[in-house]
Amino acid sequence: MGSKTEKRQLMIFAVIAYGIPYLMGILMWYGSVKQINLSAFPNAQMLYPAMGVMFAFLLTRREDADMPRAFYRGYILITLISIVVTILSVIFPDKEIAMPGGTVSVWLLGIQFILIIGNILCLVCLLAAGKKKRAAYGLRWKKGKATVCCILIFLGLYFLRAAIGYASMGQLTAFLDIMKSPAAWITIGTLPLNFVLGYIAFFGEEYGWRYYLQPVLQKRFGARKGVLILGAVWGIWHLPLDFFFYVTPDKGVIMTINQIITCVGIGIFMGYVYMKTENIWAPVIVHFLNNNLALVISGEFSADALMNQSVTWGDIPIALLTNGLLFGLFLFAKQYREKPAVQ
Repeated sequence: MGSKTEKRQLMIFAVIAYGIPYLMGILMWYGSVKQINLSAFPNAQMLYPAMGVMFAFLLTRREDADMPRAFYRGYILITLISIVVTILSVIFPDKEIAMPGGTVSVWLLGIQFILIIGNILCLVCLLAAGKKKRAAYGLRWKKGKATVCCILIFLGLYFLRAAIGYASMGQLTAFLDIMKSPAAWITIGTLPLNFVLGYIAFFGEEYGWRYYLQPVLQKRFGARKGVLILGAVWGIWHLPLDFFFYVTPDKGVIMTINQIITCVGIGIFMGYVYMKTENIWAPVIVHFLNNNLALVISGEFSADALMNQSVTWGDIPIALLTNGLLFGLFLFAKQYREKPAVQ
């Protein structure tokens, strides 16, 4: 494929994957000033990278008979509906309904309902596409044993990182108490069902970052440097959420730095997983576990744990140490010494 086409694809991807969340960031800023519930934004933002890839391919590979067009169009439709809902959540705020344990934003429930419908629609389209089309566009499941092995390695490293974090604050006993609680194991036990109902959001990021952008950057900068750059741009992509959702704006700089460190570290591991398995669903599952297990190790067992987090400059050295040692060491794996395959 010519360099002009590749540059056009990259431009389309960047405009959508970065342009939309940063434009929505203006709405998030306004919402934070007005103290509006912004919980509808994160799940919608996760969908944008894959939509960028899909538009790039639809617009530059019009004649390709192997493209899973129905899957792409269904996914894009779900994403566009999610964008509308997030906008409405700011225009018409304070729409909440009573639920056990408190009130929940109608718009958040709307996004979750849309994602469930999207999961089913996209799964049907994906299966109907057939093996040939799934394989042609990096959507086919393969190397199951290697995938399971990578997932188990991640789980071990994830809980070890959590234990080190708690120990650094002198609260290792609190972490052990959380892990012994029935609520923790109930939450963990529901993860497979939650993945089936919510995989589309995590696919949204990984199809953009690992399937599309990682090979592009590695082709230009090399396997190691490419994945490090990817981790940095992935971290910066979170900027609107870092300032207006995960923390209050006054802690946004700290959160952004912490986010970049985390994304570079975990990005090294996810890059390794993708190169080892050649299976996009492997990093999708790892990403799902990374986000959802945060609800467990926080001890809150609720998505509310992601909002208004407490971060300080003192968290930065621990983030560097744990992510660097536990995940960053995979930069020396043999997959990073080999020439990466380009999709």
